[in-house]
Amino acid sequence: MPSVFTHPAVPLVLSLGLGREVVSSRLLVCGIVASALPDLDVLAFPLGISYSSQFGHRGFSHSLLFAVLAGLAGGCFFRWLRSTFSRCFFFLTVSIASHGLLDAFTNGGLGVALLWPWSDHRYFAPFRVIEVSPIGVATFFSERGLLVLKSEFLWIWLPAIVAGIVMLLIRRALSR
Repeated sequence: MPSVFTHPAVPLVLSLGLGREVVSSRLLVCGIVASALPDLDVLAFPLGISYSSQFGHRGFSHSLLFAVLAGLAGGCFFRWLRSTFSRCFFFLTVSIASHGLLDAFTNGGLGVALLWPWSDHRYFAPFRVIEVSPIGVATFFSERGLLVLKSEFLWIWLPAIVAGIVMLLIRRALSR
């Protein structure tokens, strides 16, 4: 999995590209939190739920169905998020769905249950270029953690920054 520092790249870039008129500050903060939400499944480890279980790490909480359902739930708070239901739903769904999709590009783990509950298969992207982040704080703050951050910068942050700038330039050109 990419690190908790990198999953927010997608909502941050979408916010930059779409602008504050579309993505309020509150919605952005919720999108950032939502982008890391699927990794709460690591709480399954102390409960004795195995990694390979559909309720283990990278299981149901990384599925597209989970992203849609959580996006629907988040959309119900559209007034508090200072937006519309549809904007909240789509922004939060994409923020959460991006988590599993980014995880699929990592070079470790058992894959991602993107199509749960319709399939128990764990998927990987055709090319797995992102170094998988170690689970746990102690192992992350090591030489291995620096290698992960370098990989994430190259394969996620640089393309995301470019995409965000392109979206920003297009938005500004269209508003003239």
